Amino acid sequence: MKNIDILIIGAGISGCVLAERYASIGRKVLVIEKRNHIGGNCYDFIDENGILVSKYGAHLFHTCDESVWRYVNRFSDWYPWEHKVIAKVDGKNVPIPVNITTVNELFNLNLTGEEEMQTWLEENRTPIAEPSNGEEAVLNRVGNLLYEKMFKHYTKKQWDKYPAELDASVLERIPVRTNFDDRYFSDPCQALPDGGYTQLFKNMLDHPNIKVLLETDYFDVKQSYNNYHKLFYTGPIDRYFEFKHSLVQKLEYRSINFVSETIDAAYFQENSVVNYPGTEVDFTRIIEYKHFGNQKSEKTTIVKEFTIDEGEPYYPVPNPNNQEIYTRYKQESEKLVDVHFVGRLANYKYFNMDQAFKNALDLFEELQQNKTVLKTAV
Repeated sequence: MKNIDILIIGAGISGCVLAERYASIGRKVLVIEKRNHIGGNCYDFIDENGILVSKYGAHLFHTCDESVWRYVNRFSDWYPWEHKVIAKVDGKNVPIPVNITTVNELFNLNLTGEEEMQTWLEENRTPIAEPSNGEEAVLNRVGNLLYEKMFKHYTKKQWDKYPAELDASVLERIPVRTNFDDRYFSDPCQALPDGGYTQLFKNMLDHPNIKVLLETDYFDVKQSYNNYHKLFYTGPIDRYFEFKHSLVQKLEYRSINFVSETIDAAYFQENSVVNYPGTEVDFTRIIEYKHFGNQKSEKTTIVKEFTIDEGEPYYPVPNPNNQEIYTRYKQESEKLVDVHFVGRLANYKYFNMDQAFKNALDLFEELQQNKTVLKTAV
């Protein structure tokens, strides 16, 4: 493609949104993706058992933002899916988020309503006015009993850090219910795309103004693609600067090793996602994709997730040290002209799926408005 207007690095949510938006207003867009597929970590496919599975873990769409919901409905039909998660704790299956049933099962109680649940929480929590880390955040919300059973070791497995070593924000975003609601999310819009996420992103990129280069690492070819009006980078921000800065080092990310197994049975577990908060196993959870969309197959596919230090980056590790490193990289990024950093890895911030869509849509609108203001001023 000659005469590139918009160069986008990465074909995940952020890259696809920006490609679609700029193509829709007549810009020539080139998307460079180092993997052999589009969709980023949302990529899904039909496996050897005829089951639609996600290569990089389950992705559940939920939102309370009507503008995001309208946008994604332009590219796919959706079917309702209220996600539920259970955890194996002390040999029992209990719902996550913590609710009345969780407490009743684990502590042999018979709480019957919100008032009793609120009383139990107040009696067991450790009040902390301003939690300074993840451990204090959990203790402030549910107390030590649930912290030890459900949060302490799961967090260590997921992040290779105990809650006390992470920012309070990591654990504060985990909901706690005072009723019997066992849905993982409470947003009004909860659904999965009919046909999968890969089909959704294909529809977004299906435009004559968009070209996608797969299996291409931008840093191997960037000298060949330096003639553009705007560049949007969605990868790890420290990689853009080649991990080099006089005052800082490489940022920490967590990766995941996905171990897939075929089970010669109708189903392996009673739920799509089962978490393992304890130390009896090394993996954090098992996903059985056949449950999603009530798929039919004589066999079933399960995936165990082991979080690891090395590998493809999935999650930023939020703590004071990493935040300081990121701040310095961000200061460097702000010196660049017409180069924009967007998405979870580039902003070193956890986004839910709808937040990732919203983040990219808002950036596009902001840049277009700024352009209009500049034209008006001239």
